[in-house]
Amino acid sequence: MNDTVKVRLDKWLWAARFFKTRTLAKDAIEGGKAHYNGQRSKPGKLVEVGATIKVRQGWFDKVVIVRSLSDKRQTASIAQTLYEETPESIASREQQLQERKALAATRPMPLKRPNKRDRRMIHRFKNQNSDT
Repeated sequence: MNDTVKVRLDKWLWAARFFKTRTLAKDAIEGGKAHYNGQRSKPGKLVEVGATIKVRQGWFDKVVIVRSLSDKRQTASIAQTLYEETPESIASREQQLQERKALAATRPMPLKRPNKRDRRMIHRFKNQNSDT
């Protein structure tokens, strides 16, 4: 956690444990799932302390402020000291989670998983319409 070190964006996201590998971090940046100071950037962009990074993780967007730099992946407790999530981001994530839970509650859930016979019947039913 040295602030004088120059760290690439993909390496910082990996060290901060947003992604499991540097390749996944690089692919996310190139795919537009990570923005540096509100703009799309390249994986080689140098990260500065105080910068804002918006990262898409699963269903949610996290907006974090860079507090420290590191080019080494360490324990999760140390990785959490590299950034601070904004209060707006936390509130937005919690609201989206509540909305997803409310939507999930309206969908009917089956009482049990289909067994082998049930799956065969489902496949026959689905393929019945595609043959005609």
